[in-house]
Amino acid sequence: MKDVILKIKGTQLPSGAQEDVIELITEGKVYNKNNAKYLVYEESELSGMEGCTTTLKITDDKIEMKRFGNATSQLVFEKGKRHVTNYSTPYGNFRMEILTKKLEFDINQEEKGTISLEYRMSLQGLSEGTNKLDIEIM
Repeated sequence: MKDVILKIKGTQLPSGAQEDVIELITEGKVYNKNNAKYLVYEESELSGMEGCTTTLKITDDKIEMKRFGNATSQLVFEKGKRHVTNYSTPYGNFRMEILTKKLEFDINQEEKGTISLEYRMSLQGLSEGTNKLDIEIM
């Protein structure tokens, strides 16, 4: 397991609303297990997910994001594929649908690199929009 610094930029483009960008720098860990690379970090108040731990499992053509804590979710990102999941919050459970438009990652032997996702998200028909997630592993 290797300690790393993560620069995370999340962009939300809700339908008919103004773009919202959140940027943060945090500590994380990277490790390899069973032909997958894992990236783990604690969310902060800035991300709106304070009290949650986020784990990204990266394989050849897919990234799975699991969050545990105040909000619980398991999102699957596969380019061109639609995945449906439940999103648990202190306010209740919601049905979330994800359609991944872009999935790119490049992580070298020193565990440094980038992850870039773009996906369309629908939260139980209440909220729709395009989200982008860019992570730089330093």
